[in-house]
Amino acid sequence: MREPKVFLFDEPLSNLDTELRVQMRVQIAKLHRQLGNTMIYVTHDQVEAMTMADKIVVLKDGNIEQVGSPHDLYHNPASRFVAGFIGSPKMNFLGGKVEAAHEQGLDVRLEAGSTISVPVEPDQMLVGKPVTVGIRPDDFSSPAPEQQEISIGLEIDFVEHLGSVTYIYGNVGDETVVARAPKSGSPKGAGKLTLTAAPADCHLFMSNGKAVRRLQAPATWS
Repeated sequence: MREPKVFLFDEPLSNLDTELRVQMRVQIAKLHRQLGNTMIYVTHDQVEAMTMADKIVVLKDGNIEQVGSPHDLYHNPASRFVAGFIGSPKMNFLGGKVEAAHEQGLDVRLEAGSTISVPVEPDQMLVGKPVTVGIRPDDFSSPAPEQQEISIGLEIDFVEHLGSVTYIYGNVGDETVVARAPKSGSPKGAGKLTLTAAPADCHLFMSNGKAVRRLQAPATWS
């Protein structure tokens, strides 16, 4: 009867069970492809946003935090808020302080004890300032070459088995950390575990929550 140019969906799947939500996501995506109309989709469910959107607008307190594709928001979050909101389980955050700036990035002394070199823009103004290092749970499962790894000692608190994937929950100092377990040799319960991750997979956030721009070339961990 009508042919609107724009559709507005305001949390249309929020009251559906899990299986039906998946089916409806597929149906709405097919409908969008068939009609070719602009669709504005409001949701608190990041899975819906990541799987259905061409472009995502992340809002916080009525302000736009970041606009971009699902890939951009996941791999290049503009703030700690976006980094923690996009991704499930959310990104891990480790507190620290910048000790030095050089061509390869910034050296950060973590509150947990180790010193790391993060491949971000070497802003001298950040030396001596508190920062936060962000590492996604899935990035712990893909170790880089030995000379480019970070090693973190984790006190295991809980192991969550989800069928195709297992997540390990634990503590690094006073910080809670979640890591995706390797397919072979997943821990069964409490104990200690050494986690590794590549510097190129790490993010750095200033005290105001804004991200420090990442470099293309990875640096090394010391």
